[in-house]
Amino acid sequence: MTRRRWVHFLPVPDYVYQRLPTTFAGDVEAGFSSNAFDLSSNVSSGDSRAGLDEQGKREVQKIMRSRKVGFDEARRMFTEQRFAKHNIGPDGRPRDPKFVSFS
Repeated sequence: MTRRRWVHFLPVPDYVYQRLPTTFAGDVEAGFSSNAFDLSSNVSSGDSRAGLDEQGKREVQKIMRSRKVGFDEARRMFTEQRFAKHNIGPDGRPRDPKFVSFS
């Protein structure tokens, strides 16, 4: 069988080839902003930086689409995943048994 005969049977999600925005204005238009994470001040001040982290945006977008959640919830889930990967609890405190904290 040739590839041309079977390639159309492969499930390919629509978002695989979607380009991520490269500016803060593009991030806002793509839905990577909310009341709790407001990028409008960056846009209105003419911030010329590249926008949000590409890898982070890709992961947050993947969570938003796969779990059908909004930007804030996807950002929270992404942050907790990164915390867990680095042995940090959801509350932001290290899980290292040798960790000592003074308050």
